[in-house]
Amino acid sequence: MLARIKAIRGMNDILPGQTQVWQYLESTVKSVLDSYGYQQIRMPIVEQTDLFKRSIGEVTDIVEKEMYTFDDRNGDSLTLRPEGTAGCVRAAEEHGLLYNQTQRLWYNGPMFRYERPQKGRYRQFHQIGVETFGMNGPDIDAEVILLSARLWKKLGILDSVELQINTLASNEARAEYKAALVEYLRQHVERLDEDSKRRLETNPLRVLDSKDSSTQEVLKDAPSLMDHIDEESKQHFEELLARLEAAGIQYVVNPKLVRGLDYYCKTVFEWVTSSLGAQGTVCAGGRYDGLVEQLGGRPTPAVGFAMGIERLVLLLETLDAIPGSVTQTVDVYMTSMGDAANQAAMTLAETLREASSKLRIQLHCGGGSFKSQMKKADKSGAQFVIILGDQEVETQMAAVKDLKEGEQESVAFADLAPYLESKLS
Repeated sequence: MLARIKAIRGMNDILPGQTQVWQYLESTVKSVLDSYGYQQIRMPIVEQTDLFKRSIGEVTDIVEKEMYTFDDRNGDSLTLRPEGTAGCVRAAEEHGLLYNQTQRLWYNGPMFRYERPQKGRYRQFHQIGVETFGMNGPDIDAEVILLSARLWKKLGILDSVELQINTLASNEARAEYKAALVEYLRQHVERLDEDSKRRLETNPLRVLDSKDSSTQEVLKDAPSLMDHIDEESKQHFEELLARLEAAGIQYVVNPKLVRGLDYYCKTVFEWVTSSLGAQGTVCAGGRYDGLVEQLGGRPTPAVGFAMGIERLVLLLETLDAIPGSVTQTVDVYMTSMGDAANQAAMTLAETLREASSKLRIQLHCGGGSFKSQMKKADKSGAQFVIILGDQEVETQMAAVKDLKEGEQESVAFADLAPYLESKLS
């Protein structure tokens, strides 16, 4: 026998039963985004490698260790996208959507990073991202946070997530702070964990979110970014917090929240949960005013966020927050016995679908005894089963059984659609 081919480690199939939950989450996200006037954009999965080197930063873990990069047949270096913001900026700039304009965009799709797979963290993972351009005030920062809070409320998980927020100041002020932090950490380098020692030379702000106890002890006396923050960034942050308070959004200011990508400035935030163990961040984002210019465009203020679909699905499952109707895929199961009834069943099913777009009807195919057909009707999860035999075809009266209540009625073919709709509403 030939060896079985399995999925690549960390790149998972999403099976029937799971897909309904994904569709529920995605449709809920879309409805919220539609209510705020955001438009969807779809970008390629593969981009030029330089796009990510220039945006994310060549000395970040993502670029150095995690990207799926390869040369194509022309010798060009291409990369499977590890995140969505850079590609969105590239597409918006390339197609003239940014200069002297404001944009509210969103996207959905797979991202790729080579890292050790674990629960809630995979090599192919899926994100929904929101990106806004051309607005530099704290009002748009507040809007994207309010938008995400509305989503949690609609999903029924608002009480299980916490908003953590910080400001990284301007690029200039952050550079001053970074120099002061590096000078301090070098005086205590022997007490830092190995990851922090490496980050000290590459991305020193990431040392702030180290989980190592010894490193955290060192950081207790480290310089604070708030001591270096510029007045404009401070005012921006204070106005943002005031807007959140006015909207009734609870938050925690976390001065160690820095985010892992080089392009963030001013506002950064994360929605975190204690229900998923170590993988507690379900949504993260912030402001990245310099990225458009960094990628060859004109200076453009921007703010956005991304949320991991796998983690949100896991959180919904953990909190038992998935409505029962989500996993039910069939309302009516159609059975038939005899040649005339088999043909009539297919015609009747099509007639019902034509009469009502709400009804989800599954037609039994493949023959079998009445008993076996009823077993499949039960297994389908349908609430009703329509039973057709020669007598029902002759009288144009279908036997309709409620599989939950056990009651059975005879209903005229012509009345089936409104009858079923009324029962299912």
